[in-house]
Amino acid sequence: MNVVTLLTAFAVSVLVLMLSPIYGLVSYIAVVIWYPYSLTVKIGTIDFSASRIILIVLWVNILMRKGVNRQYNFTMLDKAIIVYFVAQIISGVTTTDMMKMIENRAGAFFDVALPYFAIRLIVNDKKKYIIFLKGLAIACALLLIPAAFESFTGHNLLDFGRGFQIDQRWGLYRAFASFRHPIARGIFLAMAGASCAGLTKSVARSQKWIYILSITMIGLGILFTLSSGPFICAILSIIFIAHFPIRKYWKTTIVVLVIMCLMVEIISNRHFYDVIDRFAFNSRTAWYRNRLIEVALFEGGMSGHWLMGYGFAEPGWCYLIDGRNHTDIVNHYLLILCRYGLVGFLPFCAIIYFTIATWCTNIRLSQSIANTWLLWCNGGAIFGALIAFNSVAYIGQPITLFYMTLALCGAYQMIFRQPDYQLCTNVHNNRRFYS
Repeated sequence: MNVVTLLTAFAVSVLVLMLSPIYGLVSYIAVVIWYPYSLTVKIGTIDFSASRIILIVLWVNILMRKGVNRQYNFTMLDKAIIVYFVAQIISGVTTTDMMKMIENRAGAFFDVALPYFAIRLIVNDKKKYIIFLKGLAIACALLLIPAAFESFTGHNLLDFGRGFQIDQRWGLYRAFASFRHPIARGIFLAMAGASCAGLTKSVARSQKWIYILSITMIGLGILFTLSSGPFICAILSIIFIAHFPIRKYWKTTIVVLVIMCLMVEIISNRHFYDVIDRFAFNSRTAWYRNRLIEVALFEGGMSGHWLMGYGFAEPGWCYLIDGRNHTDIVNHYLLILCRYGLVGFLPFCAIIYFTIATWCTNIRLSQSIANTWLLWCNGGAIFGALIAFNSVAYIGQPITLFYMTLALCGAYQMIFRQPDYQLCTNVHNNRRFYS
């Protein structure tokens, strides 16, 4: 499939060079969604997917445009992203073969850092933000067609010779489409759907039905994963977004949640994090996720490796969990802690902190209900993803979209520097909608 990958990359790269950076960004995310990450061309020791090649061309386009970064403001969130990558390299030098570490971090550079900073440089006003969300919504919505076909028939129209073994639940097949796993596809759609919900108050009324239909199709696409992880991510995002009318009571909501967690710890014989995994479709996998946390944190799983982690070596937790021969780390927080130790985990926590701080600051700056709604839906996507981290380790397309979603949060500061720009007229624009 090398020829197909190269032809796809070449065709879209030419398009990206011809278009403005924002439409090049939309073209890039469309390829991320529709063309499998696992189909790559090896250049040197690094595997290049079609999307990685297109991303390089997109950056060439960005750098060729004078003034594209004129309004760029280097934030604490940006610095935290850089520190996180440096920390991973420092940890990796002590735990991993140098060539393997370089190859892995180079891949992460293409899948995380370059997409993140591409968003930060390109999306510098609300118009571009809306264009990106529109492209994301349409591309994700149309993925329902091959996913539904695969779920009902067991034939993947986007397999491209990968030959994944498809399993069944409740008489339907779990649809992979262009992703490595149904869970990865579902998590990606859950984040995208929550973010794109913000479009409903920022597009013309004549266009609103298009994006309501798109979000509905995205939701149906999540159903065809037949996996509890994406369902939980989507439901939590919906719950967060549903709090929009009562957002001024956010402090009360947080206090109630903390009290509920403490009550579970005091009254029940289970930890509060067990509650989320009780919603899993498979009780065995729910048990495994809980045991993974207990073994890693409370039964000596990180003993001797707290500082630098295990690198990419097998941590051996599997023998303490259920005797299997491989530790499947289905928890993104534990995955980072295991690979990079506290040296990498603490900067990751800093990324989360500065994301939340940036989001809260932007909410306070918002003067219109349309902008506040965009922010709120972005927050819903991030909230759902952060909770889903407890039961899913993000790889491939989902991790790319996660960091792009964080970058969109940082982009609001530039959007709000242009208060006179509006995509639609709203009678409430002169009121403040946050207190």
